[in-house]
Amino acid sequence: MSGSVMSVADRLQVEDVRVLSDDWYLLTKATFRYRRRDGTWQQQSREAYDRGNGAAILLYDPTRRTVILTRQFRYPTFINGYDGLLIEVPAGLLDEASPEQRIRAEVEEETGYRVRAVRQVFQAFMSPGSVTEKLYFFVGAYHPADRVAEGGGEEAEGEDIDLLEVPIAEALAMMEKGEICDAKTIMLLQYAALHLFPEVAGS
Repeated sequence: MSGSVMSVADRLQVEDVRVLSDDWYLLTKATFRYRRRDGTWQQQSREAYDRGNGAAILLYDPTRRTVILTRQFRYPTFINGYDGLLIEVPAGLLDEASPEQRIRAEVEEETGYRVRAVRQVFQAFMSPGSVTEKLYFFVGAYHPADRVAEGGGEEAEGEDIDLLEVPIAEALAMMEKGEICDAKTIMLLQYAALHLFPEVAGS
């Protein structure tokens, strides 16, 4: 079995796409025929939520061995039983900007830090069964002197963001205890443990 990406364009025949909601973002329902592995065609229908693509970043201080995280209210997690503010890495939707442009602006809005150099480390579809979003993941070194503003997010957009600076070992422990349960944040912390602070992962 090959590990290469397979094209499905010749296995898909879209018959109908209906808009179910176009309020905050776009929710559609598509009806299509899909050619299965045995060559037979099967009619299916799927809903897809299009909120655009996004970017996320882990700021880390290699000297002081700390990372910058945010904490804010997320209504969807609340109605799913999480009664707390969600701890996350800075992130935002691209809104027509490039991933690097967007993450530089977003990290300053949320944390007040103006990062000098950022590096994209991977990209991923976060919920491919229902959401179209692809997320671009970055890391960037920071220094305390890089903080040029208070941060906190955009009040007009309802953002009210706390800033956390924690040692990388503590952040990983918070993840293991379930105190950090946001997928993008876990992915970047795992990357940091493997590539930025490998001695922590081996301890």
